[in-house]
Amino acid sequence: MLLLSTKNEVLGIHEVYVGNVNASIVRVAEVLRPALRENCPSIIVVHNYPSGDPSPSAEDVLVARQIASGAEMMDGELLDHIVIGGQSHVSLKEKVLGFGKLKPDTPT
Repeated sequence: MLLLSTKNEVLGIHEVYVGNVNASIVRVAEVLRPALRENCPSIIVVHNYPSGDPSPSAEDVLVARQIASGAEMMDGELLDHIVIGGQSHVSLKEKVLGFGKLKPDTPT
């Protein structure tokens, strides 16, 4: 996880989880803890797929949505969730996966 300043300068890099060959359990509070502790308003989450295929899973999208929601509740922002595999990567924000509206618009 990258911790960013209000000007998106990298203030720190934290390893939050180490998974095994095919899974990692993610708890949103633990992901957000370093940003809160360091008073950083923005974060970028990055993880790798040892298989070499960076295609995001449904769980990746769900986790991105949960982290974005949790960060927003604490006046922070998840700027991106990037999956790395082999020599390539996928930006969930660029693909609008987990970064769309969490709730439908309310009629006016």
